[in-house]
Amino acid sequence: MPAGPEEKVNLLGLDRAGLERFFVDLGEKPFRARQILQWIHQRGVTDFADMTDLSMALRQRLDARARMTPPSIISEQCSDDGTVKWLMGTEGGNAVETVYIPEPSRGTLCISSQVGCMLNCTFCSTATQGFSRNLSAAEIIGQVWQAATTLGHERHGQRRITNVVFMGMGEPMLNLEAVKPALSLLRDDLAYGLASRRVTISTAGVIPGIDDLAEGVEFALAVSLHAADNELRSRLVPLNRKYPVEELIEACKRYTRGHHRRSVTFEYTMIDGVNDQPQHARALVRRLSCLPCKINLIPFNPFPGTPFKPSSGETIYEFQKITRAAGLITTVRKTRGEDIDAACGQLVGKLLSPSQRRLLVQQQLARQAVAS
Repeated sequence: MPAGPEEKVNLLGLDRAGLERFFVDLGEKPFRARQILQWIHQRGVTDFADMTDLSMALRQRLDARARMTPPSIISEQCSDDGTVKWLMGTEGGNAVETVYIPEPSRGTLCISSQVGCMLNCTFCSTATQGFSRNLSAAEIIGQVWQAATTLGHERHGQRRITNVVFMGMGEPMLNLEAVKPALSLLRDDLAYGLASRRVTISTAGVIPGIDDLAEGVEFALAVSLHAADNELRSRLVPLNRKYPVEELIEACKRYTRGHHRRSVTFEYTMIDGVNDQPQHARALVRRLSCLPCKINLIPFNPFPGTPFKPSSGETIYEFQKITRAAGLITTVRKTRGEDIDAACGQLVGKLLSPSQRRLLVQQQLARQAVAS
């Protein structure tokens, strides 16, 4: 939404092209965008007064016309396995959850694209919250900025955040207006400089979004499949009624076509007695043998009120054995952050109800107002 006459532009959500347009409209040279990008995203600076390579006059004009406002950290939880989950307050009294997963060779940040989710997948805790609104580009990339600033952009010569995945709250393909500039900033060498294979968008199967992004910014695609036939998938993922499996697979083929390095990761949550039997594995093989892909088996993560249970380790192993025997790369995702409800499908589980989250945000904003 364009800024009103009294509203300051939040520069945090503008990519290089957006910043160049902003400075041209301001009567400045486009190269100012490069300076601002580095100040904000590489140095973590949000006060124009500290941007010392800009003239005093320009800094004063920017202070009058623009702002750099990231989401605020309302709470932080640390898992025994090193996973960190933040509840981040956004504008309008909403809040989202962002998760950092450290590993020996990389650090993955899982970010949200919406407040809640409208897709109502039956095995996902986020779906029980309902849908509030789309996040702005500033609120999406602001999660990355806040995590990078909190963790330290680099330690001991190594980046703390090496991978970013759109696997948090919401369906990113239903908020492309904000997701696209965030993707651009993640890839920009003057911002976060991540390679395309280190930025992953997960979708429940919004075909127009897959086709739209396939021709634009490079990224890795993950599809939440969870079943290979329409009847079962429509029960688990209601979106399948609009975009059935066979059409989704065709969209995935279009995504990989002409790009020899592109493949699709299919996420498959293993639910006891629902989609984890040998016949389900064989159906998955038949469905996916036609395109370059890998399968990520995810043990179901329970949450209060769910009727589902996770598949046993033996069942998952047998499922994996069938798909591997057919030549499909199949891995089992290790559950991380389960003790703080930060595992896959658990965001906004037991932590807070919507009314509790609103209250926490209001309290945080009141404390900030007093401090200022």
